[in-house]
Amino acid sequence: MNRPIRPGIDRRIAPVSGVSRDGQPLSYNRAPSPDLAPWVARLYYTEVDAPGDHVLSCGLLNDTSFVRIQVRGHWTAETVTGRMELDRSALFFGPQSRRMSITVRGPFLSLGFALRPGAGPALKGPKAIEVMDRILPLADFGTNEEEVLHLAGLGLSPEETFQIMEGQLRKRVEETGRVEPEPISSRFEAAAHIDPTISIARFASDNGIEQRRLERIVRRDFGMPPKQVLRRARALDMASHLRGVIDPAEAEELALRYYDQSHLIREFAYYFGMSPRQFVETPQPLMTLALETRQARRLEMIERLAPGDVRPWE
Repeated sequence: MNRPIRPGIDRRIAPVSGVSRDGQPLSYNRAPSPDLAPWVARLYYTEVDAPGDHVLSCGLLNDTSFVRIQVRGHWTAETVTGRMELDRSALFFGPQSRRMSITVRGPFLSLGFALRPGAGPALKGPKAIEVMDRILPLADFGTNEEEVLHLAGLGLSPEETFQIMEGQLRKRVEETGRVEPEPISSRFEAAAHIDPTISIARFASDNGIEQRRLERIVRRDFGMPPKQVLRRARALDMASHLRGVIDPAEAEELALRYYDQSHLIREFAYYFGMSPRQFVETPQPLMTLALETRQARRLEMIERLAPGDVRPWE
C-alpha cells in the first residue's frame, strides 16, 4: 500500500468549500468551542456545485451520530429500514455499521455537527444502538425543523453559521441539565483513534472497569460491541489513507494493522462492499468528505495536529 495514491475524482462536481492537493472535495469543518466539547465532536459545512441533472452515487460510513441539515440537493439513502427520498430537511443520522449507499442529484449544501458517543441520551436524544444505520427526522427529538432550516437559509458564512449553531447547542445543553456522556465512552472513543489494535481486556484493565460492563456501555453509546468499534476504526483509517486524507507519515503503521493483503481485501469487502483498488479508483466524494472530517478530528485528538493548523492533505 506504499504506492502513490491517486484516488478517482468526479470532475463534474466543483466543491465550493475546498479541495485537497489531490483534488478531493473538502468541507469547512472545525472542532466545537471548548464548552461544547463533551457533547459535540465536529461541525461541518459542505457546499458542492454540479449540473442540475448530475447524479452522484456514493456512500457514507460514519462512526458517530450526525445532525445533518440538507439545504439543497435531492438525496436518496439505503437505510436499514429501507430506501429514503430526501429533499430540504433536518435529519438525525445514526452511526453506520457498514457503508450506507447515498445518491444526490444536482448541486448540494449540507451542514451540521457530529455528536460524541453517548451524547444522544445525555441531550435527551436517542441511544446509538437505537439509531444504528437509520435516518430519522430531527423533529422526532423535539427540534423545530423549520427553525433549523431557516438558519441554513440566511446566507451566512460557514463560521457565522457555526456561531449560531453553537448558541442553539448551548441552549440544549442547559435545558437538559448539562449531563455529560459516560466518561468510559469518551476514553474508549480516544482509544479507537489512538490505537484501534488494543485488546478489549487490556483497555478494561487499564481503565478499571469490568469487561461485561464495558460491553454494555459501548453497545449503548456506539451501537455495536467494542471489538466491532475498533475493527471499524481500523477500516476507516485505512480508507482515509486510500482517499488521500491522512498524515502520510502514518501510512506504514496503518498498513501493519492488517495481517496481509487478503485480510485487508476481506475487511474492505465487509465494510465498503468493494476491494481497496476499487475504493481508490472509484470517485467517492461524499465518503471522502466524511473521512476528511473524521481524520481532522482524530489528528487533533491524538495531538498530531493543532486546531487551525494546515492539514497534511491540504
